[in-house]
Formats: sequence, C-alpha cells, structure tokens
Amino acid sequence: QDIDDLEKTMAIIYLLFGSEALEDVQHYEQLIEKANYFLKCGDLEDHNDHNEEPDMDFIQDFPYIEASFMSDYNMSIKDKSMHWWEFYYLLCGLSQSEMGNSCVLNRIRDLRSLDLNTINDPKEREKLRKAKERFALKKHTKKKKEFTEEELKAMEEYHKLVGD
Repeated sequence: QDIDDLEKTMAIIYLLFGSEALEDVQHYEQLIEKANYFLKCGDLEDHNDHNEEPDMDFIQDFPYIEASFMSDYNMSIKDKSMHWWEFYYLLCGLSQSEMGNSCVLNRIRDLRSLDLNTINDPKEREKLRKAKERFALKKHTKKKKEFTEEELKAMEEYHKLVGD
C-alpha cells in the first residue's frame, strides 16, 4: 500500500527526531529542512531532472541492491547496520561499466533507461523491449484522500522546502 507525501514526511520526522517532534507543529519547517539535509547527504543542490522517469525504486529493487552489494562489496546489507549516508555512497559507487561489467542493479537501471529507438536490429530491439517490460518499475497509483487544512499546510511547507 502506497503512502502519500504527508505520511512520508511524518514518518521521516518520526524516525529522525522521535514522537515528540510530531507534536511540535511550530518547528515543522526546521525539522523538514533538517530531514531534507539528512536525506540528501548534506548536499542541498537539486541534481535531479524532475522530468526524467525514475530508473530505480528502493523497495522494488531491494533484491538487486542486495545482490549488487554482495557482488561489489562482499557484504549483505540485511546483516549490517549502516548510516544512511554510508549506504547512499556505497550505492552510488556500485560498479558501472560500458564493457558490461556493471553490477546487476546498474544493468537493470541502464535497461530501464534505454531508448529502444537507438537499436537498429529488429530482433535485438524486440528482445530488449521484453526485458524492459519484465524489469519495468511498477506504477504506483495513489488513492485520493481528503486532507485537513493543517495537513495541506504541512504538505505545502514540505514542497516549498524540498523544491518539488
């Protein structure tokens, strides 16, 4: 079941700052700024192209992330407790090669981003189309929910802070 932006924001505030922070409505803006700083590993510049389709989902791709960490770093992330920044930097450092030596996660991400129009051979294009379909990210459908004025204000503040 998908959660909406407000629920994600509240969950992040709870996980980072505890249950008392959820009651501290006056300081939501500062809490959201600090959470955003943490989640972006201290880099507050926006490096994402918001028009670009995502090529990875942490939940859906967890088996590929786990396999890639095992093959590149010989470590299981299920058995290891690590700081978010360490995890993120290791994730960004997974093997990526034009020679086909990429980890499984990056091969799947490359496949998802592949423009099939660049493939001239019809058989190869069809093979890759089927592979793209097999490894495509599932589209999440959001349920419509009625929000209170307080929830709407909190979401508006959140979006102002993170630039979405």
